[in-house]
Amino acid sequence: MKNFHLPLPEQTYTHLRAEAERTQVPATTLAREAIEWWLRQQARKARREQIADYASRMAGTNLDLDPALEAAGIEHLVKSATSNSLPDRVPSGPVGVL
Repeated sequence: MKNFHLPLPEQTYTHLRAEAERTQVPATTLAREAIEWWLRQQARKARREQIADYASRMAGTNLDLDPALEAAGIEHLVKSATSNSLPDRVPSGPVGVL
């Protein structure tokens, strides 16, 4: 593990120390976890932007979504929505997440 010196504004330092005391977790651990979380969020944002850019560039090309597959997907969603009369129904198939 590498060390990194990070000067903090007084208010940020005070809040960090108070949270460390409240949770009984070292301030360095809290800071490391916050930085790691932020970096993961940045990576997710970049990945979403790359996917959106790719989808935009491929729209209308032969790599775009197959029209028959798209129609079948829409038909399935419409049928599922109209037959879904039970409350709190859980989807039966896999759910895709970007």
